[in-house]
Amino acid sequence: MGNAVMWFEITSTNPDRARDFYTKLFDWSSEAPPELGGYNLIETGAPAETIGGGIGAADPDGLPPGILLYVRVDDLAATLTKAAELGGSTLLEPMKLPGENGSVAILADPDGHAVGLWA
Repeated sequence: MGNAVMWFEITSTNPDRARDFYTKLFDWSSEAPPELGGYNLIETGAPAETIGGGIGAADPDGLPPGILLYVRVDDLAATLTKAAELGGSTLLEPMKLPGENGSVAILADPDGHAVGLWA
Protein backbone atom coordinates (compact mmCIF):
# COMPACT_ATOMS: atom_id res chain seq x y z
CA MET A 1 0.00 0.00 0.00
CA GLY A 2 1.29 3.50 -0.84
CA ASN A 3 1.93 6.40 1.49
CA ALA A 4 -1.07 8.62 2.23
CA VAL A 5 -1.27 12.39 1.95
CA MET A 6 -1.83 13.44 5.56
CA TRP A 7 -1.84 17.24 5.66
CA PHE A 8 -2.01 20.28 3.44
CA GLU A 9 -0.52 23.67 4.16
CA ILE A 10 -1.16 27.00 2.50
CA THR A 11 1.43 29.71 3.10
CA SER A 12 1.12 33.33 2.11
CA THR A 13 2.84 36.68 2.54
CA ASN A 14 -0.59 37.76 3.85
CA PRO A 15 -1.85 34.75 5.87
CA ASP A 16 -4.94 36.60 7.17
CA ARG A 17 -6.05 37.29 3.60
CA ALA A 18 -5.34 33.67 2.60
CA ARG A 19 -7.28 32.35 5.61
CA ASP A 20 -10.25 34.60 4.84
CA PHE A 21 -10.20 33.60 1.15
CA TYR A 22 -10.06 29.84 1.67
CA THR A 23 -12.40 29.65 4.66
CA LYS A 24 -15.04 31.73 2.86
CA LEU A 25 -14.57 30.04 -0.52
CA PHE A 26 -14.83 26.47 0.82
CA ASP A 27 -16.87 27.09 3.98
CA TRP A 28 -13.99 25.94 6.20
CA SER A 29 -13.41 27.06 9.78
CA SER A 30 -10.09 27.93 11.39
CA GLU A 31 -8.55 28.12 14.83
CA ALA A 32 -5.21 29.69 15.81
CA PRO A 33 -3.91 28.03 18.99
CA PRO A 34 -1.61 30.50 20.82
CA GLU A 35 1.25 28.00 20.94
CA LEU A 36 1.39 27.97 17.11
CA GLY A 37 2.21 31.68 16.82
CA GLY A 38 -0.59 32.72 14.47
CA TYR A 39 -0.67 29.52 12.40
CA ASN A 40 -4.29 28.56 11.75
CA LEU A 41 -5.50 24.97 11.90
CA ILE A 42 -8.18 24.37 9.29
CA GLU A 43 -11.32 22.29 9.76
CA THR A 44 -12.70 21.39 6.35
CA GLY A 45 -15.87 19.75 7.70
CA ALA A 46 -15.00 16.55 5.85
CA PRO A 47 -15.17 13.09 7.45
CA ALA A 48 -12.51 12.28 10.06
CA GLU A 49 -10.56 9.99 7.73
CA THR A 50 -9.71 12.85 5.35
CA ILE A 51 -6.64 15.06 5.65
CA GLY A 52 -6.43 18.20 7.75
CA GLY A 53 -4.59 21.39 7.01
CA GLY A 54 -3.30 24.75 8.08
CA ILE A 55 -2.72 28.28 6.84
CA GLY A 56 0.23 30.36 7.94
CA ALA A 57 2.75 33.01 7.03
CA ALA A 58 5.33 32.29 4.36
CA ASP A 59 8.89 32.37 5.68
CA PRO A 60 10.67 35.16 3.78
CA ASP A 61 13.91 33.12 4.01
CA GLY A 62 12.25 29.78 3.20
CA LEU A 63 9.98 28.28 0.58
CA PRO A 64 7.97 30.67 -1.58
CA PRO A 65 4.25 31.06 -0.74
CA GLY A 66 2.18 28.20 -2.06
CA ILE A 67 0.39 24.96 -1.30
CA LEU A 68 2.32 22.06 0.17
CA LEU A 69 1.17 18.46 0.65
CA TYR A 70 2.63 16.32 3.44
CA VAL A 71 2.93 12.57 2.84
CA ARG A 72 3.06 10.15 5.80
CA VAL A 73 6.29 8.12 5.84
CA ASP A 74 7.84 5.74 8.36
CA ASP A 75 11.37 7.18 8.25
CA LEU A 76 12.15 10.78 7.26
CA ALA A 77 15.89 10.24 6.79
CA ALA A 78 15.43 7.12 4.66
CA THR A 79 12.83 8.86 2.50
CA LEU A 80 15.10 11.89 1.98
CA THR A 81 17.95 9.53 1.01
CA LYS A 82 15.70 7.72 -1.47
CA ALA A 83 14.51 11.05 -2.89
CA ALA A 84 18.15 12.08 -3.49
CA GLU A 85 18.85 8.77 -5.23
CA LEU A 86 15.87 9.48 -7.51
CA GLY A 87 17.08 12.99 -8.41
CA GLY A 88 15.44 15.01 -5.63
CA SER A 89 17.01 17.08 -2.88
CA THR A 90 16.39 18.07 0.74
CA LEU A 91 14.90 21.53 1.37
CA LEU A 92 14.27 21.14 5.11
CA GLU A 93 16.07 18.63 7.30
CA PRO A 94 13.88 16.65 9.73
CA MET A 95 12.53 18.76 12.59
CA LYS A 96 10.30 17.91 15.52
CA LEU A 97 6.83 19.47 15.68
CA PRO A 98 5.42 20.91 18.93
CA GLY A 99 3.80 18.46 21.33
CA GLU A 100 3.27 14.88 20.26
CA ASN A 101 2.76 15.72 16.58
CA GLY A 102 5.76 13.90 15.14
CA SER A 103 8.39 15.35 12.83
CA VAL A 104 8.49 16.83 9.34
CA ALA A 105 10.96 17.34 6.52
CA ILE A 106 10.61 18.85 3.05
CA LEU A 107 12.13 17.59 -0.18
CA ALA A 108 12.25 18.94 -3.71
CA ASP A 109 11.39 16.62 -6.58
CA PRO A 110 13.60 16.66 -9.71
CA ASP A 111 11.55 19.58 -11.09
CA GLY A 112 11.96 21.59 -7.87
CA HIS A 113 8.44 21.05 -6.49
CA ALA A 114 8.35 21.00 -2.70
CA VAL A 115 6.85 17.92 -1.02
CA GLY A 116 6.39 17.65 2.73
CA LEU A 117 7.09 14.47 4.67
CA TRP A 118 5.52 13.69 8.05
CA ALA A 119 6.51 10.89 10.40
